[in-house]
Amino acid sequence: MQYVNLANNVQMPILGFGVFQISPEETEQAVIHAIQAGYRHIDTAQSYMNETEIGRGIAKSGVAREELFITTKVWISNYEDAKASVERSLARMGLDYLDLVLLHQPFGDTFKAWKDLEELQAAGKVRAIGVSNFSPSFAVELGAFHKVMPQVNQIEVNPFFQRPEEIAKLQAQGIAVQAWAPFAEGKNEIFSNSVLVEIGKKYGKSVAQVIVRWLVEQNITVLAKSVKPERMAENINVFDFALSDEDKAQIATLDLGKTIIFDHSDPEIVKFLAGYKVNA
Repeated sequence: MQYVNLANNVQMPILGFGVFQISPEETEQAVIHAIQAGYRHIDTAQSYMNETEIGRGIAKSGVAREELFITTKVWISNYEDAKASVERSLARMGLDYLDLVLLHQPFGDTFKAWKDLEELQAAGKVRAIGVSNFSPSFAVELGAFHKVMPQVNQIEVNPFFQRPEEIAKLQAQGIAVQAWAPFAEGKNEIFSNSVLVEIGKKYGKSVAQVIVRWLVEQNITVLAKSVKPERMAENINVFDFALSDEDKAQIATLDLGKTIIFDHSDPEIVKFLAGYKVNA
């Protein structure tokens, strides 16, 4: 496994297993299968409503807690007391500490919530803190007006929404980038895309493996989701080949320059998120 060295010297596995849209009924076994496949980085969130099942999967995995990197995200409706909400997340997962906690959305009382995360980190309850879906300037603003610069920003990155300028700005500030929806949630027939299929044929790899490798070579942490053990094993098997400059140039032609999943600049989306309550 390859690791990303965060600004505070915490080592984060560059490949993570994401559990967004995995039902609570499937989550426990999915986590067990992922750990058996070699994943040591598990990514969840309060809004996914499966933290309890994450904890059960971890407990039954047979792998020591200190070998795992566990992330959760605080939802907007919990920003007023993020500290208490993280303590509840810990209780649900049956853990003494978390490796990474993120503010899930760039709306609401982010300054108050960030102070809470700083205090949790100082107390040893959380090893690293960061944000999700923040612009580079807003991520840096949190750090500039507080004690700790975000160590991570988890954003949508995939071949259809590549965001090279934003990624460069974040990494230049020492903020590690994580990619959610690396496979664009299967949209635009990504798994049969001719450019990605042809690159995969060169190396005997699947489209998913090409995408994961493309992100890894940018030092971006990849959060891939599957409930199928064979897909989990496939997605993690990306360290035996490297993309050529020609491959990367071909992938660059796929960039649409905008999301096809979730537009955080849409006022209607902002209102929806503001009204969505997670009292977990």
